[in-house]
Amino acid sequence: MTDAPQKSHGRKAIRPTLKPRELITATPDLHGVWKAKILTLFPSAFPGVLGESLTGKALQDGLWQLETIDLRQFGVGKHRNVDDTPAGGGAGMVLRADVLGNAIEHAMEGVRGNWPIIYLSPRGKRMDQPMMRNLARADGVTLLCGRFEGVDERVLEHYGIQEVSLGDFVMTGGEIAAQALIDATVRLIPNVLGNAASTEEESFSSGLLEHPQYTRPAEWKGRPIPDVLMSGHHGKVAQWRQDQSEELTRTRRPDLWDALQKPAKD
Repeated sequence: MTDAPQKSHGRKAIRPTLKPRELITATPDLHGVWKAKILTLFPSAFPGVLGESLTGKALQDGLWQLETIDLRQFGVGKHRNVDDTPAGGGAGMVLRADVLGNAIEHAMEGVRGNWPIIYLSPRGKRMDQPMMRNLARADGVTLLCGRFEGVDERVLEHYGIQEVSLGDFVMTGGEIAAQALIDATVRLIPNVLGNAASTEEESFSSGLLEHPQYTRPAEWKGRPIPDVLMSGHHGKVAQWRQDQSEELTRTRRPDLWDALQKPAKD
């Protein structure tokens, strides 16, 4: 029996590896397709809601990829410990630097191009639409989902990891925040929504909140659709929507409104 040369199977990348079989996921790489790698203690939490609706269909169609990496597989000792008590004392546990380091290096092996590593953390920069647009233009992203009291700071420093927050509150882990980030990013990938205008007209795309939306019936519980939307005059409809977006942003999100006014003042 002779050694057969390696063959290319379409877009799948078949590579030899010395990694233990338990560390290998069954997900093949698709060349040129945006991919999210998730470092988590709860891989069964994924894809979760990401497997539904348009993101789920796009995942099945190969428009984006998802790979979960179980941190427990890199644990130390017989019981695969992943955490230890905080140096200097204190409550809770901290994810170990050696465990995280091995997991990150495994996740980033073979990665090329623009591929940030992000730690979902309440002390990070809050997610916003420009951040999602930048991530959608990357080749992929590796997301570290924290647990307990957080992760060893040396890991963040050594790998230049960005900290990103879902909002100004604390959760029990980063998995839900990771799903929110992926959902907001994946929908910006070409062909995922199927209608580019959907992402151009929605909230935050122009710095404004989105205008109100209406559909049938024409009147509901004594509340009619605004006449201008039924007029068929596209110019007036566009102006009404612009006015509504500006008013909603000014009253509901004065921080966004002020930011929009600054360039004009400057």
